[in-house]
Amino acid sequence: MEYLNMLETQILSTLQSLYDSWGWLGVAALLIFENATGIMPSEIILGLAGWMLISEHQLPVSMIFVGGLYAAIGSTFGASITYWATRLGGRPLVDKLARWVRIDLAHIARAESQFHRWGAGLVLVGRVMPGIRTLINIPAGLARMPFLTFFAATFIGAYIWCTLLIGAGYVLGHEWTLISHYLKQYFQYLLAGGLTIIAAYVLLNRRSLRLAPVRIDD
Repeated sequence: MEYLNMLETQILSTLQSLYDSWGWLGVAALLIFENATGIMPSEIILGLAGWMLISEHQLPVSMIFVGGLYAAIGSTFGASITYWATRLGGRPLVDKLARWVRIDLAHIARAESQFHRWGAGLVLVGRVMPGIRTLINIPAGLARMPFLTFFAATFIGAYIWCTLLIGAGYVLGHEWTLISHYLKQYFQYLLAGGLTIIAAYVLLNRRSLRLAPVRIDD
């Protein structure tokens, strides 16, 4: 529990300092990094931005939509970095990056298959789907999707996602203490549940691979 308190305090103080110094430009910068790497959770970045930059300063609700614009611009530029990296580097670069950040290549293959089926529509809808948001940039780049189409679909989807999360932070931010209390109180159960789900997913994937028929080309 003490470790969680220290971690929470560090995250809150770091983001508070960044937001106080840079405002929405700081949010945009964080989202460039998050969308290019998939490392930082946008839910925390945007939720706390809605609380720290709007609710705490008692700004009008309309600022949610302004903040969503800054965040969407950052998200789109970050996604464009991954798009161009995969478009120029091709499959060899994707394989190297997947090993570096420990992304299962099967997830990329699945996203690529869905992309070929749905195209720009998946880029748009995928921006509001956790787990797909950053992965969809990769098949779009590999397929050499027209950049302007990718940029427009990404921006629209990102604006919807960012505005919703900033709005949630604006509404629920003042309840952070209560939310934090319950999260830490039940953290061990959430962790155990998450690990169980991951283990079940891995076992089912291995079983499906063993049961899959082997195709022999003539």
